Amino acid sequence: MGNHTVEKIGGTSMSKFADVLNNILIGDRNGAELYNRIIVVSAYSGITDMLLEHKKSRKAGVYALFSDSGASWTWGDAISEVGDAMCRINAELEPLGLDLSIADRFVRERIEGVRSCLLDLTRLCSYGHFQLDEHLMTVREMLSAVGEAHSAHNTVQILASHGVNARFVDLSGWMEAETLPFDEKIRHHFKDIDFALELPVVTGYTQCREGIMDTYDRGYSEITFSKIAVLTECREGVIHKEFHLSSGDPRLIGPDKVETIGRTNYDVADQLSDLGMEAIHPGAAKGMRKSGIPLRITNTFEPQHPGTLIETDYKNETPKVEIIAGRKNVTAIECWDQDMVGRNNHDLEMLKHFVKFKIRYLAKDTNANTLTHYVDEPLTTIKKLADSIRESFPNADIMLKKVALISAIGSNMSDPGVLPKAVNALDSENIRVLAVHKCMRDIDIGFVVQEDDFDKGIRILHQKLVEES
Repeated sequence: MGNHTVEKIGGTSMSKFADVLNNILIGDRNGAELYNRIIVVSAYSGITDMLLEHKKSRKAGVYALFSDSGASWTWGDAISEVGDAMCRINAELEPLGLDLSIADRFVRERIEGVRSCLLDLTRLCSYGHFQLDEHLMTVREMLSAVGEAHSAHNTVQILASHGVNARFVDLSGWMEAETLPFDEKIRHHFKDIDFALELPVVTGYTQCREGIMDTYDRGYSEITFSKIAVLTECREGVIHKEFHLSSGDPRLIGPDKVETIGRTNYDVADQLSDLGMEAIHPGAAKGMRKSGIPLRITNTFEPQHPGTLIETDYKNETPKVEIIAGRKNVTAIECWDQDMVGRNNHDLEMLKHFVKFKIRYLAKDTNANTLTHYVDEPLTTIKKLADSIRESFPNADIMLKKVALISAIGSNMSDPGVLPKAVNALDSENIRVLAVHKCMRDIDIGFVVQEDDFDKGIRILHQKLVEES
């Protein structure tokens, strides 16, 4: 293992760059303390939404408009708006040491370069021999890269103005003639960097032969972070977020009642990811776990706090619940069919339909004649799935029901008293448990409840299993 760390800074933190500069990049560091780190940056908050589509509201960005044949040339105005937004961010960063003339010129070159490329592609596809659909993923990759390049380039310029020997490591593939495989691309860009003397600032997007967005979509920055950590053999990975990894959602439970998780393991991180409380993208965690690289989650705005250390083999000595987490907007797809009894292939037949629509279920339960899967997908997709399932199970009754999932999670939950305590806690608030999921690994217990009982269920389980324990 090397002596360096690989550290990722998220978009929300990047948009509060003065704090990033004072708490992460420089702060009270001097001389050699500034180095032996690799910094991987996301785009500033909101920029990727403008380039692609809004992550939550799905409001169309440049990519969504360009790929929609009915949107005509409105993508051209949208990409101009992105450039204007980037330049406004530049102006806000000028007091921190950013040279506006250099920063704005960089934005114009990238924005106008992408505009020219999209215009050329549109003209090419107008002849009929080339189909736009075949190039849309490449367009999505190119657009997403602009945001990370912008923030990384700015970061290097600001660091240089403070006397830091920073290097812009552009993995976005801009103007590169050759597309390398992912691993080879990383090795190529880092082969001549002395981490003890230089501070590499790296784009969170990597353009590579495999197509990082085709597999991970907008989780690509953590995949880049993980790949760099593994290939450079760092001693620790660090993700700087705008909040701590806590025992529950402070907005729901109360900031005075939750506590920061000091240590846990990658297994717990996987469970959290499934519930949307993502400490790290599961694809990124996989490589670090296999390489034995610990991951630290820290709060950008509390630099003195050690945060949460996630390790491969950590297991709490005392059985306890560490986190209460959950997920709303879940649909239960219940398939009841008496013809299932005695069959040995009904599971396989059912899963073919999930594969067909590229749907991953969050949990599942089964008995002699019933299969129930819990999914987080739009209703239109779920209805298509249900119609498809009926083709294989023509005599089945298929019921769709909106529910919520709540889980008690910990690195060691071998205490047999946790389950009855949790059920009694929910019952004390008149919350009906619709289903229970527990594995022999003693890592989590999941409860399916009515959607309206979600908030109340989270609070009472946190009170009884975390606060009072």
